[in-house]
Amino acid sequence: MAEAGGAAGGGGDTIFALASGSGRAGVAVIRLSGPAVPEALAALVGGVPEPRRAVLRRLRHPRTGEVLDRAVVLRFASPASFTGEEVAELHVHGGRAVIEAVGEALLACGKGIRPAEPGEFTRRAFLNGKMDLTAAEGIADLVAAETEAQRRQALAQAEGALAATVAGWAERLTRALALSEASIDFADDGVGDEAETEALALAQAVEGEMEAALAGARRAERVREGFRVAIIGAPNAGKSSLLNRLAGREAAIVSARAGTTRDVIEVRLDLGGQAVTLADMAGLREAEDEIEAEGVRRAFAWAERADLVVAVFDGTAEAPDAATRVVVSARPGGCIGVASKSDLGVRLAEVDGVPLLPVSSVTGEGIERLAEALTAAIAGLAERGAGGAVLTRARHVSAVSSALAALRRLPVAALPEMRGEELRLALRELGRLTGRVDVEDVLEVVFRTFCVGK
Repeated sequence: MAEAGGAAGGGGDTIFALASGSGRAGVAVIRLSGPAVPEALAALVGGVPEPRRAVLRRLRHPRTGEVLDRAVVLRFASPASFTGEEVAELHVHGGRAVIEAVGEALLACGKGIRPAEPGEFTRRAFLNGKMDLTAAEGIADLVAAETEAQRRQALAQAEGALAATVAGWAERLTRALALSEASIDFADDGVGDEAETEALALAQAVEGEMEAALAGARRAERVREGFRVAIIGAPNAGKSSLLNRLAGREAAIVSARAGTTRDVIEVRLDLGGQAVTLADMAGLREAEDEIEAEGVRRAFAWAERADLVVAVFDGTAEAPDAATRVVVSARPGGCIGVASKSDLGVRLAEVDGVPLLPVSSVTGEGIERLAEALTAAIAGLAERGAGGAVLTRARHVSAVSSALAALRRLPVAALPEMRGEELRLALRELGRLTGRVDVEDVLEVVFRTFCVGK
């Protein structure tokens, strides 16, 4: 972990920001962190409250003495605070005028007090050793969580689940490196072969766990960002009406005219606690103009990247349309079939072994069954690969992949010195993951996504 004191997070400045949501509310929380927190509190409330005890005080402008608000004041003494610095929270009334007046008063308290930059509170917590990078990213995901699954995954990471796994890998690889070095230094004493064998066994065990973590990375990424479900079918098969029914609103234009939908229309849903992006798109057919052709191209591209496809066939047709049938045949096990317009009578019951759910967007028949089938399918995708370390971001995958590549080179390394170097490379990549080494090149990527106040 980076070694840092209170100044490491911001050059000795004391920062403040609105830590609660923007907009009018009953209560707003203004957070401060830095060495000048006691002085700022003395200027605003006439004294420095004892740590971890909520007190009700009048807030006064430090220059004019004007009463700004009555606020609940909390102080957290360094190092027992979120950032590791002196921290205070002002719980004021949530009107914009109150928040702006308190902000102006804080700026008037003295030099070195300034508004925080996005992610600066959490960055200071990292630099002061209160958390590692993976925990910081977990906090960012927790703030952004929209579904129960996202909340659970983000909370586990914020509480150090991934960091603990990586620490376990690093501990064993460090021992493997020590054994590898011993096999070189004490080769003449007859312990070289035994130490080398144990080192390789430790590395192979870690290698297997890394492979399992990478196998579940796509699932973890989808939980964080949302699963992608494509609604495909021929023009006028009922895709847009189905999207509107599932979304519970008029998200897509519905018309009897074929080819109305030209671009991909995305709707965000919560299905069984999982975030899902449901997409309606251009009907699959031979396009009549270049705009529709681009829409069809985008439809095929979106469906190819989707985690699940809902294939909509006109249930009143005598035979399934060929274009949709091709997509279904290319995705065995990753497709839910729908026979639309069931209120008009259904002729199609299955297509190439895929059963079709009869659905009517007019009467609502079958909509609940389809929603249940979608929820079950998404739950199955979410569970696949669950367990073990959760790699939620591209940089996690990159670091573990690089470490794994180094471990895979161990058995074929010609010399003990080369094997030792591969172990060092693997440890260096794990250090990048948690922020224990080579930190500066990833700090901006991690913290720039935070909101102000975190």
